[in-house]
Amino acid sequence: MKNIKIELKWAFIFILTMLLWMLFEKSMGWHDEKIADHATYTNFFAIPAILVYVFALLDKKRNTYFGRMSYKQGVVTGLIMTLIIALLSPIAQYVISTYITPEYFSNVIEHAVTSGKMTLADAEAYFNLKSYMVQSLIGAIVMGLITTLVVALFLKSKSEPSVPKA
Repeated sequence: MKNIKIELKWAFIFILTMLLWMLFEKSMGWHDEKIADHATYTNFFAIPAILVYVFALLDKKRNTYFGRMSYKQGVVTGLIMTLIIALLSPIAQYVISTYITPEYFSNVIEHAVTSGKMTLADAEAYFNLKSYMVQSLIGAIVMGLITTLVVALFLKSKSEPSVPKA
């Protein structure tokens, strides 16, 4: 457990960041009166999400690998973090849907139907807690994997310069 202390810390920071983002979205009206904007603006969560991964890998690089981290070490760190986030995502989705924005599903269903994008049955099948829990789990894995592969590439240590033979 000591080996993954940093990954655990940053996975919890990620979940907290996600919950704070949902509070922000709600305060901006993207879950009710401006729900038509939600699909666009929710994508901006990628910025803090990527930053959390960057800070996590930098923390691991600095405090576990003494400033020298290989691509593989970065990927392993990110994958462990992604697994923890994926396991916590359905719980976070429950908190979001129950406490932060309980009216979201009814609002988005109404919007999808009145805008002609979905039938009522399709909207109800897609916009519900069970569906979002599954989506959050899958999304955490897919986006976490992609983010990990890219961030680890940028944060890996450069190889040692070769020393010419005398």
